[in-house]
Amino acid sequence: MTELNRSREEVEINVLSEGSRGVFGIGTEEARVRVVAGNCLNLEEDAMDIIKDTLENILEKMDVEASVYYLEGESSSDESGESSPSVYNIEGDELGILIGRRGQTLSCLQYIVKIIAANRIQDSLPSVVIDVNGYKQKRQQVLKELAEHVAEQVENSGKSFTLEPMPAFERRIIHLALSNHPGVTTESVGYDEDRKVSIIPKY
Repeated sequence: MTELNRSREEVEINVLSEGSRGVFGIGTEEARVRVVAGNCLNLEEDAMDIIKDTLENILEKMDVEASVYYLEGESSSDESGESSPSVYNIEGDELGILIGRRGQTLSCLQYIVKIIAANRIQDSLPSVVIDVNGYKQKRQQVLKELAEHVAEQVENSGKSFTLEPMPAFERRIIHLALSNHPGVTTESVGYDEDRKVSIIPKY
C-alpha cells in the first residue's frame, strides 16, 4: 500500500500463497500477495495466477522438474457448449508419472488443483484443464478418429460396439465426436473405473 500510495480502502488485496514457516527454520516460504489500486481487480486473471501457482507448488512438492504454461482456449472438450476452458500444459521430460494409466493420475491431479485453487480463490472457479506435454490434445485426436471409424462399422453392421473403459474426459470426447452423427448414438455404460462408451445404431 505504501508503494502504491493508497489506503486500505483504496486497494484490493488477494493472497496468492500464504507461505510457510517451515520446520526449525528449514523450508521457509514467503507469502505472495497481490495488491491492486482501486476496485479493478480482475477475478479471472487472479484465478489464473492462483491455479498456475497451485499447480507449480504441487509439482515442486512432488520433486517433478517441469514448467507450467497457460494456453487459453486450446481445448474443445467442453460438453456444455460454454466457452473453452483454460488449459494449463505441464512441459518437461519423462512426465509419464503425471499421466498414469489411462490418464487417471492426470485426472486426479486436475481434481486436486481445482479443489485447492477454489478454496484459495473463495469464488467461482473458471473451467480448467490440466495437460501434460499435450497428452490430452493428442489423445483427443486419436479418440475422434477411433469414434468415427467405429461409428462407420456400427452403421454398416447394424450392431452396437462397446469401447474399452475410459476416464470421464475421454468419454466426453467420444460423445461429442458422434453427437451429430446421422446413423449412430452413444451412451455411457458400466460403473466407476469400468465405465465405457457404447456406440449404438439408430435404426
